Amino acid sequence: MTLLEADGLETIYGDPCGNCTAHTGDRAGTNQCPECGSVVACSDVSLDVESGEVLGIVGESGSGKSSVAELLALEASGDGHVDGEVSLDGHDGNLLDADYQTRHEIRTDEIGLVHQHIRDGLDLSFTGGGNVAEKLLAAGWRHFGDVRERVKELYAATEVPVERLDDPTDTYSGGMQRRVQIARALATDPEVIVLDEPTTGLDVSVQARVLDTFRQVQREQNVAAVVVSHDLSVVRLLADRTIVMRHGEVIETGLTDRIMEDPQEAYTQTLINSVI
Repeated sequence: MTLLEADGLETIYGDPCGNCTAHTGDRAGTNQCPECGSVVACSDVSLDVESGEVLGIVGESGSGKSSVAELLALEASGDGHVDGEVSLDGHDGNLLDADYQTRHEIRTDEIGLVHQHIRDGLDLSFTGGGNVAEKLLAAGWRHFGDVRERVKELYAATEVPVERLDDPTDTYSGGMQRRVQIARALATDPEVIVLDEPTTGLDVSVQARVLDTFRQVQREQNVAAVVVSHDLSVVRLLADRTIVMRHGEVIETGLTDRIMEDPQEAYTQTLINSVI
């Protein structure tokens, strides 16, 4: 069953001239319009995610993958010119056109986001448990005991020491902060989670633990996910299918094993060979 679907996603930063997408993309070798200077972060991106599936989006810095992640999670900043459609099973219409309250409710209950930058996803002045509890309170939880027990469950599931629940988040290690973000994203049992560069800034051994934790929780709860990363090893480990992006466009898509072992596009081949 298709859970999340996107069609023709586009984000342009600047003052578009109307010819931006025609003069940018993979064939042009740039995502900056030569006529007006606007930056086409992503253009004509279409994808779907099945229930329980993990979709990977991979590409180098500036490929547009994080812009796509923001649109899928209904977290676009509003600074760019946005077009396209995002639909979620159980909801009518284009969610990018939905009012603020509807988008807020969906972000709270049905779509979780693990931000690339810790400070975008957590308030470091709060306790770790407080950051997770905040998501539950936004979803309408009111009984203190129930909230605290749910936070403890999430800490245990994401392998954050429960005894650290009341410690300030800025005293946590980078790996623990990332796992608290995952716990927060999972708090309301969402249908889908979007992870934007989930291992940024982490040591290799810490990366492995964070990814193993997420993979275990994702499988146990059968939650769908979109994993955005420049790191092919992350996508190889987690994703069932993979989309490759360059200069704001999708240039290749397929089963992750096929993409990794038999890439069709020259850029994908170069990307994979660079880390072998």
